[in-house]
Amino acid sequence: MAKAPNRYQAILAKIFEERFTPGSTDIPFSRDELPIAAADLKIELPRNLGDVIYALRYRTPFPAVILAKQPEGYEWTIVGRGRSQYAFVLGKINRIEPNPALALVKIPDSTPEIITAYAQSDEQALLAKVRYNRLIDIFLSVAAYSLQSHLRTTVADYGQIEIDEVYVGVDKQGRQFIIPVQAKGGKDRHSVVQTKQDMLFCEERYPSLICRAVSAQFMENELIAMFELGLEDGKVVIQQERHYRLCSSGEIEAEDLARYGNASG
Repeated sequence: MAKAPNRYQAILAKIFEERFTPGSTDIPFSRDELPIAAADLKIELPRNLGDVIYALRYRTPFPAVILAKQPEGYEWTIVGRGRSQYAFVLGKINRIEPNPALALVKIPDSTPEIITAYAQSDEQALLAKVRYNRLIDIFLSVAAYSLQSHLRTTVADYGQIEIDEVYVGVDKQGRQFIIPVQAKGGKDRHSVVQTKQDMLFCEERYPSLICRAVSAQFMENELIAMFELGLEDGKVVIQQERHYRLCSSGEIEAEDLARYGNASG
């Protein structure tokens, strides 16, 4: 039997169904419609209305009634359209997922044990490991510095956004960079919508800096996948990908170092 939708899914499903017409590819709605839908469904209204939309944008699958209106090769996403304004938008499927055939690189683990012991979530633990092991520096070949964590702000014509961590960096040629970072752990999925909004934020707030958007994801056995993402013809693409395993120095063998010495790029 199909699993019944949770209240977040049920609320947005009702809004979608009321506005959908055959051939629709862009369905605008506002946050003010959430309490109306909840009342019609006799569902207790969540205290944090923003979390209803955030959950389906980044964490929770869309309900079956929305998925059923996706043509093959396409999917619905929720995008911001300004303050408290959103839209269901139909577009081609675009996945950011680790390549299971990619070689791994062993990095000496510099994470303080006390941080590992008390990190409260996969995302928090991942951000800490990326920061303490300077994985942004290693991955992008820049000197990078954490500017702000869990940045909540707004972008013109888009609305409220949240970026897991923002770095600034400089390379050997003196070029300066703004680096928004997504961190994904557990069952969270990379979001191309979030990547686009991160880039819009960088363009709006730091126009003189070069934006290099990064996503990090926990894989099995504490393997960390790192992606540098860009835009081509409006589509989010993977520009480079590396997989890092944090380990003790004793686990890095001579054969590993020889292989890294022969690697290119």
